Amino acid sequence: MTITKIKNCLPLAFGLMLWTNLALAELPESLTMALQAERLPLDGVSVYVRQIGEPQPAIDHRTDVPLNPASTMKLLTTYAGLELLGPAYEWHTEVYSDGALKNGVLDGNLFLKGHGDPVLDLESFWRLLSNLRQAGVREIRGDLVLDHSYFAPIIDVPGAFDGEPSRAYNAVPDALLVNLKATSFHFQGNTQSGKLAISAEPDFPQIKIVNRLMLNQGLCQNWKDKLDYKVTPQGEDITVTFSGSYAAACDEKYLDLSLFDGSVYTFHLFRQLWQQLGGSFQGKLKTGEVPVTAQKLLDHTSLPSADVIRRINKYSNNLMARQLLLTIAAERSGVPATDEGARKAINDWLASERLNFPELVLENGSGLSRIERISARHLGELLLAAYASPVMPELMSSLPVLSVDGTVKKRQTDSQFQGRAHLKTGSLDGVSALAGYMLDEKGRRWVIVFMANHPRAAFSRQAQDVLLEWVYKHE
Repeated sequence: MTITKIKNCLPLAFGLMLWTNLALAELPESLTMALQAERLPLDGVSVYVRQIGEPQPAIDHRTDVPLNPASTMKLLTTYAGLELLGPAYEWHTEVYSDGALKNGVLDGNLFLKGHGDPVLDLESFWRLLSNLRQAGVREIRGDLVLDHSYFAPIIDVPGAFDGEPSRAYNAVPDALLVNLKATSFHFQGNTQSGKLAISAEPDFPQIKIVNRLMLNQGLCQNWKDKLDYKVTPQGEDITVTFSGSYAAACDEKYLDLSLFDGSVYTFHLFRQLWQQLGGSFQGKLKTGEVPVTAQKLLDHTSLPSADVIRRINKYSNNLMARQLLLTIAAERSGVPATDEGARKAINDWLASERLNFPELVLENGSGLSRIERISARHLGELLLAAYASPVMPELMSSLPVLSVDGTVKKRQTDSQFQGRAHLKTGSLDGVSALAGYMLDEKGRRWVIVFMANHPRAAFSRQAQDVLLEWVYKHE
C-alpha cells in the first residue's frame, strides 16, 4: 500500500475507532427500556461501567455531571480512612481522676476523654466501666466530667436535614460518642392477646413510653410509615408517645431514636451501668477538659478501623461515617477536628493520589446531605484506584454482598449473580445510587456506578438490576 493510500485510510480508521468507542459507551437497550418503563428520563441518570484493566469504560453515560451520590459518598470516606489512618488504627477513650484512690474510694472527679470512637457501644462502655471496677474503683465521691475537646463543637441542628430531629441517623458527631446516643425501641406484637408491647434499651427511668398503637392483622409492609411518634421533654424526663398501627405479622421490629443530648445520655448510662456493677456514685454531670495534673486510670481501645469501616458500609451508618471523617481531620489537620479540616485532608490526599475531582462537594462524608456532589466518572475512578491499593481487600470486604448481607441482602436473591457483587447503595428523596464491584460470569471484575438524581429516582431499582445483569452476562 502506498503512503497516499495509507493517508487516505487514516480518517476512515479513526472514525471507525471513534464510532466503536461511542457504541461501547452507549446505554444498553435493556437498560434504556427499563428506565423508560419507569418514566425515568435518560438525562436523569449517570452510568459508568468499566472492566478493571481496560483503558476505556464499556458504558459512559453523562458521567461528568456532578450529582448527589447519597450514601455512596461513604466509599470516598471509608477508602480515605483506610489509606490515611490504616486498617489497624484504633480509637482511644481515656479515664482520668484528679483525686486520690484509697481502699476503693476515689476522692475526686472522674474524667472521661473521648477521641472520636465510632463504636463505643453499650457492650464496650460496660466493659470500660467493668475494667475501672477491676482497677479498684468502687466509690466515686466527685462528679463525672466529660471531655469532648478532640472535636470542635458541632453546629449542626439535628433534624435540619428532614425535620426528624429524634431519628438516630440525624445525631451529630461527638468526640465522646457512647452507643451512638441511641435508644432502641423494641416492638413485639402478640396475635393471641391482640396486644403490642414496647420496651426501650437502654431502659432509663427518665424515659416514659405511652403506647397508643393499634395492632392489626395486615401485612408487614412499610411498617415505619404506619407508625407515628412524638417526643415530649418534661424536665429531666422524656415522654415518647407512639400512635398509628402495627401489623402483627411484623413480629419484632426496632426503631432507634436519639432522645438526649450526648453528655446527658452518657451520664445516664454511666450512672445506670456503674450501679449495676456495684459501684457508688452520687455526683453531678459536668463537661470540661482533663487537667494536665490528672492521673490516667484507664485507656480503652476500640475495634480496628477495618472492622469499623465494615460496620459503616454494610449498614450505611451515617454517624459512624461522620466520626471517621472527623478522625481523619484530627489526625491530618490537627485538634480540635473540624469539617473544614476534614475537607482539606481529603483534598490533599486525593491530590497526592493524582485524583483530580474539581466538582467534589464534601459536606460530612456520610451522604446524608443535600449539597454533596461527585460525578459518576470520578466515583468510578475512585473505585479503580482503590482496587489497585494495598487496602483493597479491606474496602471490598466492607461492602454489602449482593443477596448475602447488609443493605443488599434482599436484592436479586434468585438471580444467577447473587453473591458476585460488592455494592454500596444510597438513597434520598430524589436520589438513588449504586456503586461497587462485580464479577461477571467469565470471572472478570468490573467497576459499576449508577446514579439517579430525579423526582422519580426511587423507581430506578429495576434499572439498576438490569444493569447488573448486563454486566454479568457481558460478552
